[in-house]
Amino acid sequence: MSALDLRPAEDCAYDVVSLGEVMLRLDPGERRIRTARSFEAWEGGGEYNVARGLARVFGLRAAVVTALVDNEVGRLVEGLVLAGGVDTSWIRWASDDGVGRRVRNGLNFTERGYGARGAVGVSDRGHTAVAAMTPDDVDWDDLFGRRGVRWLHTGGIFAALSDASADVAEAAMAAARTHGTVVSYDLNFRPSLWAGIGGTERAQEVNQRLAKHVDVMIGNEEDFTASLGLEVEGVDVEDSSADLSDTRAFRAMIERAAASYPDFRVVATTLRGVRSASRNDWGAVAWSRAEGFAEATHRPGLEILDRVGGGDSFASGLAYGFLSGGTVAEAVELGAAHGALAMTTPGDTSMATLAEVRRLAGGGSARVRR
Repeated sequence: MSALDLRPAEDCAYDVVSLGEVMLRLDPGERRIRTARSFEAWEGGGEYNVARGLARVFGLRAAVVTALVDNEVGRLVEGLVLAGGVDTSWIRWASDDGVGRRVRNGLNFTERGYGARGAVGVSDRGHTAVAAMTPDDVDWDDLFGRRGVRWLHTGGIFAALSDASADVAEAAMAAARTHGTVVSYDLNFRPSLWAGIGGTERAQEVNQRLAKHVDVMIGNEEDFTASLGLEVEGVDVEDSSADLSDTRAFRAMIERAAASYPDFRVVATTLRGVRSASRNDWGAVAWSRAEGFAEATHRPGLEILDRVGGGDSFASGLAYGFLSGGTVAEAVELGAAHGALAMTTPGDTSMATLAEVRRLAGGGSARVRR
């Protein structure tokens, strides 16, 4: 019995569609945001990064449902999305009023962190075009029914952007499941997004409602605690001496999630112990109703260049494992390997290759290849 019942690829226009915001990331490189005199431009977004990874790294057919303002910044983001191999035909274009009074494009200033200095993200994303979307802006039956999609991915970042965003997510998720599309959701709790709209209480209200439409639930220990109210006992993830290879507490958390939400078919969590900004312990655990638990290779002291997007790359590797017919053990190993590789390069999105992911997942090393 397979973990997930997936629609045949030949019956679908897309292997994966992501629903979420795509921002312009401005990266100061080795400098601080406050001392920068130039920035490198990337695109990124918690939900989008998954579709981008599945397209660029894993070679699948991907699209993003989002909204941008039709101006030069919006078209810059569109060009970056196209370069990532993601179909932009489902982008909703909002008219530019000249100064961004009504809607605007989101910016994300991100410095990577190093050693004792943690990474810092400063988002400028209020009143963005995607936050103004309503459930009726997209013909979901056309997308999931007539066109066909094997996998929908969205998450808690998009759901927090506005009251309407949660409604858009619910409409998309409900339509996807009606048409047999697998729905994955990354809780991705961000305190700054929820702080002004009800905090953790509101986050739990929204995420618990959306969780009823989820097949594959993804998150780390903070996500499950803050977003779904599930406690992790016995592991202090802020303690650099914590043994994250002992996954009993995380297994218990997953079991509670599965019991609370009987429609979950897969639950996966990343394990991260922060020794420093550039050195983390890294691993993952996944569970399916059909196959039970599986653990990825634990990588203590993983060296990191840019940690942003590591969880999204885990999610895309996990999804690829299932979309390619793999077991839960194969999927979580691919997810953990892809996340590890993505954090060795700058930017939100992965620069890994499928061959590199498979090599690392299969026990390969970082020896020079000539």
